[in-house]
Amino acid sequence: MKNDLVKKILSIVCSVILVICSLFLIFELVQLNVLPSKFLFMGVAVLFLIDTILILLLNFYSKKIVSKVILILITLVLSFGSGFGGYYLLKTNSMFSNITDVTGKSKNTVSVIVKESSDMKDLRDIDGKKVGTLRLMGLVGTETCLEDIKSKDISIEQMNYDSISSLMNAFYSGETEVIILNESYRSNVTDIEEYKNFNENTRVIYQTTFEVEDTNKVNAVSDITQHAFNVLITGSDSRVGLEENARSDVNMVVTINPTTNTILLTSIPRDYYVTTVCDAADGCANGSLDKITHTGVTGVNTTKKTIESLFGIEINYTVKVGFETVTQIVDALGGVDVYVEPGYAVTTNNFSVTEGVNHLNGKQALAYARERYSYMEGDRQRTKNQQQVVMGIIDKMTSGSVLVNYADLMDALGDTFQTNMSASEIQALIQYQMDKMPSWKVEQYMVDGTGDTLMCAALGQAAYVMVPDQTTVELAKRKITAVMDGESSDSITSLDDASSTQTTE
Repeated sequence: MKNDLVKKILSIVCSVILVICSLFLIFELVQLNVLPSKFLFMGVAVLFLIDTILILLLNFYSKKIVSKVILILITLVLSFGSGFGGYYLLKTNSMFSNITDVTGKSKNTVSVIVKESSDMKDLRDIDGKKVGTLRLMGLVGTETCLEDIKSKDISIEQMNYDSISSLMNAFYSGETEVIILNESYRSNVTDIEEYKNFNENTRVIYQTTFEVEDTNKVNAVSDITQHAFNVLITGSDSRVGLEENARSDVNMVVTINPTTNTILLTSIPRDYYVTTVCDAADGCANGSLDKITHTGVTGVNTTKKTIESLFGIEINYTVKVGFETVTQIVDALGGVDVYVEPGYAVTTNNFSVTEGVNHLNGKQALAYARERYSYMEGDRQRTKNQQQVVMGIIDKMTSGSVLVNYADLMDALGDTFQTNMSASEIQALIQYQMDKMPSWKVEQYMVDGTGDTLMCAALGQAAYVMVPDQTTVELAKRKITAVMDGESSDSITSLDDASSTQTTE
């Protein structure tokens, strides 16, 4: 009798665990909303049927100890599978929430900076000192920081400068001992050869953080599974997180046509010399000539509008990528494979690749994607390397190996991406993929140009740039238009091929 009672209790406990785990799985599956209705209904029905059969056998029909033990083991295994599956779906839901949770605000951090050798340790030490500031660039941040300083009863002598180069010259010459600098401009400073060690020989003694309205608005299509659309992928080199504006070191327009199952990747080199376009609220030097990478300093909206003007297209959605955290994604995937063409083997302090297929971990992949000085083609080759890393990530994410470190991958994605595409739109695309199982054709193109040294507005001095080859710009425009119109971009090989193509102004 006692043994029968124990077996009965175990059977009930196992049944309850099975029901809880199954309900958890179903709940997360419904919340995720990526399965087509027919698959969702079928999956829930099959799970319900299996659970019902197991519970009935376990509690009412199994009498012998051997069969009872076997059924308990099967029930526990199924419970574990349902619970683990529910956990995976929970991590996926969390990832979707993180990447689409756009607050409408951009964080700005403004630093009070002194030389590493300075005796000044905190904000009180700048009282009565000459403090260098930028006259027009990052004006809102500068004024916010100055108000913060004033509120602490600290008096300074403000010295205004028209450009980053003049501010740095005053700082290093001793004309001013302290500078106020928006952290989004830090990379612009290190872009200047004579100040490339700025991060190492300076020290932050105080910071002011504030938020501004994010002007980047979505241009959504009515049905993302039926209409072609453009997505701007921009890679930020921010050291403090995605919410902080920084240079856009990677810029790629992804044109997706779900009706023809075509994807076109159009890459723009970081040093591309373009006319900056922005809204008044962005605070950029509208109409000035500068590198495309510098547009990210005033926000994704500036980069988007500048590229829209360059190609004469409309960008529907944006995806901001924290380039530094790409390492986490690659490591979570177990590394990525890239193919190095003959003559392009490279060895640096950060990575080494040989001709042929190379397996790279996260740190190596990031270094490979950012390297340009080792190549004769410079930024052109770097852009090609970036495309290789992106394709390597896609290959791994669409393979079965993604399940090994799935939870880590979801965490990494949540910290790495930010998009103004809604969760429901992403879910609709996944549903479409699972329902139709289309075979996507991925096409690639990169605009080109010639190297030169020209004035850059963000720096206030001349720097290396790539002057656009207008033929490649026009070809990119027409290739994008072709894919949007249901054609292949590969059909556009010259301007003559595209003479009849309608372009968007």
